[in-house]
Amino acid sequence: MEDQDLVVCAGLLLLRHRRRHRHRRRMWVHDILRGREQHGEFHRLVRELRLDEERFQRYFRLDREQFDSLLSKIGPLLSMQSTNCRRPIPPAERLAICLRFLATGDSYRTVAYSYRVGVSTVASVVRQVTRVIWDALVGEYMPTPTTEDWRSVAEGFQRRWAFPNCLGSIDGKHVVIRAPDNSGSLFYNYKGTYSVVLLAVVDAEYCFRVVDVGAYGRTSDGGVLANSTFGQKLQDGTLGLPQDALLPGAEHLGPQPYAFVADEAFPLRRNLLRPFPGRQSGSRRVFNYRLSHARLIVENTFGILTSQWRMYRGVIGISPLNVDACVKATCVLHNFLRRTTTTNTRTTPAPAGPPAADSDAAGLLPVTRVGSNNSTREAIRVRETFMSYFTNEGAVTWQPAV
Repeated sequence: MEDQDLVVCAGLLLLRHRRRHRHRRRMWVHDILRGREQHGEFHRLVRELRLDEERFQRYFRLDREQFDSLLSKIGPLLSMQSTNCRRPIPPAERLAICLRFLATGDSYRTVAYSYRVGVSTVASVVRQVTRVIWDALVGEYMPTPTTEDWRSVAEGFQRRWAFPNCLGSIDGKHVVIRAPDNSGSLFYNYKGTYSVVLLAVVDAEYCFRVVDVGAYGRTSDGGVLANSTFGQKLQDGTLGLPQDALLPGAEHLGPQPYAFVADEAFPLRRNLLRPFPGRQSGSRRVFNYRLSHARLIVENTFGILTSQWRMYRGVIGISPLNVDACVKATCVLHNFLRRTTTTNTRTTPAPAGPPAADSDAAGLLPVTRVGSNNSTREAIRVRETFMSYFTNEGAVTWQPAV
């Protein structure tokens, strides 16, 4: 009996000790972190960078005017109340921490050391700010497209890329992540890495019109499209697409549907054009060439996104839900920068370079990919009509000869 009492007493003492330890750690701040306002990167380096516009832009990927404009939009949503125990990190510093993480792809720990805050603080800030950025900007810089918006996109593709009735370029991008615990092969993709998929529709100005983030890496692009809200609306005909319209100079072909352009990983549909499989010749080669010319816009946009936000260049070691929030934030920030950056400083691939003459088969996926044998007669007819148009009335000087 005495032994049992001793065990109980020892357990109570240990529990009391742990509670006191936890209580002390809750109130404890490392001396290095106490010097945040004197030596932290935001309070020293960032202040100096404000005196140099070019270096400020390289550091944050936003210039001073864009940073202040973004802060004015999201600052009120980031403000936190001061208490007797602590003073909250101000909105400007929270935004700086988040942008620095997105711009560099550094670990939470590296950013924490630079800004002299805790690692858990960086995680909390990134989680909060990325969601606030999306919520604050999406309505203005990536709103749900209306019929007029789709028509405007089509005008842009006709003007810049000589592809009429084109509503946008579609593709998927694998965002490499650390393998989540107990996820099996859900996130394992054909490239041999773990990822979530960013499915995007891009307009002729390299801006995102629709994004869908979070599909498992093992899912094909066609499968991602089929499971996305956008893909389901495209299938149901509820996207609000414009009515069929005549192709320029080809009234005899009759009204043709507006369509998106994609690669062979996607199914052929009435409103979704993909190339003829394999290496082609004659009119089919011309069609593949012209479609590739328009489709590469989404590839170029992914390239701009990756060069601007370098978190995409490595393995993102955070949870998939937070990865989704970061990806959505960078996409809407991409549009924000495209529309607020002056033309002479904007990074844009040269529009004058059509693909090489033999590139119609380059990078195409096997014929057996999703949707390759599920085309309707109407979808086949639409593709044949566009093929005839590009060979005759819609021919341009830089396309291959038939």
